[in-house]
Amino acid sequence: MGIQLAAPLRAAVNALVVAVNRLDKSFSPSDTVAKLRAHKFTLKDSIYILHILSALFWLTLMQVPPFPYKLAIPILYAIALLIPFTSQFFVPATPVFSWVLMFYSNQFLPADNRPAVHVVLLPTLESVLYGANISDILTHFTHPILDIIAWLPYGVIHYTFPLVLAGLLWLFRPPALRVFAQAFGYQNCIGVFAQIVLPCAAPWYEIIYGLTPAAYGTPGSAGGLGRIDDLFGGDGYKRTFASSPLVFGAFPSLHAAWATLEALFITALWPQYAKWAWAYAAVLYWSTMYLSHHYLIDVVGGACLATACFYFFVPEELRNGSVNATGDKYERYDLESRRGGVGAEEFASDWTVSDEEETPIAYRSPNPGMGRGRGHRHTASIASLIRADERAGEEGWSPITGVGFVFPPESRR
Repeated sequence: MGIQLAAPLRAAVNALVVAVNRLDKSFSPSDTVAKLRAHKFTLKDSIYILHILSALFWLTLMQVPPFPYKLAIPILYAIALLIPFTSQFFVPATPVFSWVLMFYSNQFLPADNRPAVHVVLLPTLESVLYGANISDILTHFTHPILDIIAWLPYGVIHYTFPLVLAGLLWLFRPPALRVFAQAFGYQNCIGVFAQIVLPCAAPWYEIIYGLTPAAYGTPGSAGGLGRIDDLFGGDGYKRTFASSPLVFGAFPSLHAAWATLEALFITALWPQYAKWAWAYAAVLYWSTMYLSHHYLIDVVGGACLATACFYFFVPEELRNGSVNATGDKYERYDLESRRGGVGAEEFASDWTVSDEEETPIAYRSPNPGMGRGRGHRHTASIASLIRADERAGEEGWSPITGVGFVFPPESRR
């Protein structure tokens, strides 16, 4: 067991070392200013103007914290952007911060200027499209075991999975991290914007209040998660959902959107784990309805939103898994199997890019320490690039063996 764990652990440690070395460790704002001056602005950079306008709007509406304390938010964010070490994290995460600000500050929108809450729309559409109120059917039978199964993906893994996936991308698939941040952030911005302009009541509202018209002052409900509080003797979920900034945000389901986007990225980058990612997504889809937080149409809407953002923001080469091509050169160039050696398989991993991948082949040396000062574990000979079995029929050709070339060539019978 220890030997089996050694290779993945060593690959993770190596990836961590490479990722840390890859970081910009400068704390000088002048470096950021120099990069900004050297940057060639394009049309796509105009999206940051939209982020600035959005931040000004929501910060103006924000009442808690009050002025002038809320000015600390843009000041601290500007400092983080000026410092190279922190800007390499904060710039790609700008869409995520825009979503957080929009989600929190929407509660301060005046109720008189907000659209009416739709209570009947979602259950009616669900009955028309699917022939029944599926979410209502799933809530008829509850059990503590089912509550635990639904709670883990909906109330625990859902909030931690994006951070874990981002960490894995930072370690093993760094080109995909910025793309994931964009797709994740803009997906949530679109979802929250849709929830603001089309407010819809969740199933828990129908269970508590029926189909009576809803008012914006109505407190949120933990729905089936309240049973988890009762099971563990707490009230964390009840208090959290009662003070939610966006009570009537049933459609689309961002729980379903998160799980779908995560499954799509895992399928593209680690296809061997795709079945587990989609199994998690399927259980979460069910849990959103079982816990009376979403209708089936909300789940479908969230999954469609995630899929659209994935195909819009993620380039084709990443969707097809081409980012993995930086791994094993023996598979990339169809060379002979690698030479044996102690620990050769433990060090081999498609998760990291070794020095030999980055060094032009003209400068590589078969001896460690030679050739531009770079070490090299193994180098295939030029003869191995040409398959012996394909050239064996040619006159005068012999593989590099003890016999060597024969001159004059002898015909083979």
